[in-house]
Amino acid sequence: MNKNTICNNHLKLRRCKHESQANNESHSRGPSSFAMHDPEIIFNSLNLQKGDTFLDLGCGSGDYSLQAARIVGESGKVFALDIWKSVISGLADRAKSQGLENVQAVVADITDTLPVDDNSCEVCMIATVLHTMDVRKNSRLFSEVSRVLKPGGLLAIIECKKDGTGFGPPQHLRLSPQDLENIISKFGFQRQAVVDLGHNYLIQFVSE
Repeated sequence: MNKNTICNNHLKLRRCKHESQANNESHSRGPSSFAMHDPEIIFNSLNLQKGDTFLDLGCGSGDYSLQAARIVGESGKVFALDIWKSVISGLADRAKSQGLENVQAVVADITDTLPVDDNSCEVCMIATVLHTMDVRKNSRLFSEVSRVLKPGGLLAIIECKKDGTGFGPPQHLRLSPQDLENIISKFGFQRQAVVDLGHNYLIQFVSE
């Protein structure tokens, strides 16, 4: 993916995601859909445990990463990846200020090789990111997720409902649960569950 494509995708991402309610924080926090949902519903469905490793791809402001870091505790680890240095820097500062030393915020292009070891993660989250990418052609992303997840690991994706209202990205960019299943099942994942989040949904896949 060239730099112009990455920049265009990022601009679409900022239009489609929603800023955190903490409006007085720096713009370097990046976009987040976290405030749109009840985090308890999301994280209960992920079943994260103390000592787990959580991977947040296209982490933006890192709200999901910080919540996961509190759950997995000091014995666990969180990898938060985003292509924008200012966003990652802001997340690293927030983690430090909250005493969360288990967060590794990394500048990385998630469409390329992920800087994460094989079979090292229990849960991978991709929240309101995929509609900004041509995921039907970008096979490397899901093959990389398959590589870094442990057998039986969970891939959790949050996206805007395809049959929803005008809230969110344009209809032609939206991906339904069936669209994602058709794409992701080819990479050794089995659909597990879909959770209704109102305007959005959470779909979960288990790695084989």
